[in-house]
Amino acid sequence: MAEKSFKYVIVGGGVSAGYAAREFAKQGVNPGELAIISKEAVAPYERPALSKAYLFPEGAARLPGFHVCVGSGGERQLPEWYAEKGISLILSTEIVKADLASKTLVSAAGESFKYQTLVIATGSTVLKLSDFGVQGADSKNIFYLREIDDADQLVEALKAKKNGKAVIVGGGYIGLELSAVLRLNNIEVNMVYPEPWCMPRLFTEGIAAFYEGYYQNKGVNIIKGTVAVGFDTHPNGEVKEVKLKDGRVLEADIVVVGVGAKPLTTLFKGQVEEEKGGIKTDAFFKTSVPDVYAVGDVATFPLKMYNEIRRVEHVDHSRKSAEQAVKAIFASEQGKSVDEYDYLPYFYSRAFDLSWQFYGDNVGETVLFGDADPNSATHKFGQYWIKDGKIIGAFLESGSPEENKAIAKVAKVQPPATLDQLAQEGISFASKI
Repeated sequence: MAEKSFKYVIVGGGVSAGYAAREFAKQGVNPGELAIISKEAVAPYERPALSKAYLFPEGAARLPGFHVCVGSGGERQLPEWYAEKGISLILSTEIVKADLASKTLVSAAGESFKYQTLVIATGSTVLKLSDFGVQGADSKNIFYLREIDDADQLVEALKAKKNGKAVIVGGGYIGLELSAVLRLNNIEVNMVYPEPWCMPRLFTEGIAAFYEGYYQNKGVNIIKGTVAVGFDTHPNGEVKEVKLKDGRVLEADIVVVGVGAKPLTTLFKGQVEEEKGGIKTDAFFKTSVPDVYAVGDVATFPLKMYNEIRRVEHVDHSRKSAEQAVKAIFASEQGKSVDEYDYLPYFYSRAFDLSWQFYGDNVGETVLFGDADPNSATHKFGQYWIKDGKIIGAFLESGSPEENKAIAKVAKVQPPATLDQLAQEGISFASKI
């Protein structure tokens, strides 16, 4: 097969790739210089839609509606957009070998791609129950959600198992968002997770108590402190029952698993420096190998605000890190420099009629404010995190756009405050900053 050669190659076709492409176009990339190589069959899209509107029983989101960059209010980049800009969108092509020394990538079909500058945007892959040796984990109707193909299979199962029973394994983002959307589809839901409360990496017990109560009011049965250890199947291979470690057995027509993800760095093992499970980069997303950059989930980068090295799995960072890397690539070619990446961690979720945002870091002492009663008609509450007498993190449920901006500002500025003061003033403290 003929070798294809490009000045720039992005490997991976997720959110980062789409936002990087937009920045390449802004910076004046010439037609024919840039290629995106993706194992998915579709142009880059906003992945968060898959666990939300894509699964709605009515008015569901479908492509081309959520191609990037609509998630941040930008222009929607249809396949034609890439063609107009002279960007080669090489889809359904999995890279199986990367030789950074010779600047060559090889696909599963044996095609070779040469580059001068590489952007690694391979993202994450889901952890599977088979990775943990769970018996029966390969049964039919056990689903994971990472790519649009996964979502399509789940949509088909929801149609086939109308008003059926589902078990959601995991109490993080996927668990909470999918429990909500399956209830909207009138599916009976059991959500199972081993931790003492949901979203333990971010939520405190106080925050989690609201969501657990709210979800239970919506008909989600929550089972904490145990894990799925096996599955029984019907003769056709479809899952029938989920066996839990505590001895309980749950009926299930559908199982959805959300137990975490791991960055896809395998292609580059032993060729680039790694740290904290990702590829180590500087504040411009340059790796230890010249002309190789890493962005999004796979990058472990210096988080300037907290003076430490971190890896961040979130769509907001996927977008912004991609833009930063491309700006840095063009600046270095022109002998110029760009500012270091100065990222404020940001996470959000939407489910049912709820919507929360979090900014900053969740360490230190905490104070919960507002109405966090899951039975209340006017639920609106938040939490601050204080360390060394300063606010370093802020969470808000059901905030207005102005209030969400205010908590972002408070987490960035880190004003001094006391727990008593914050308990009294609540969101109004942030709104004054």
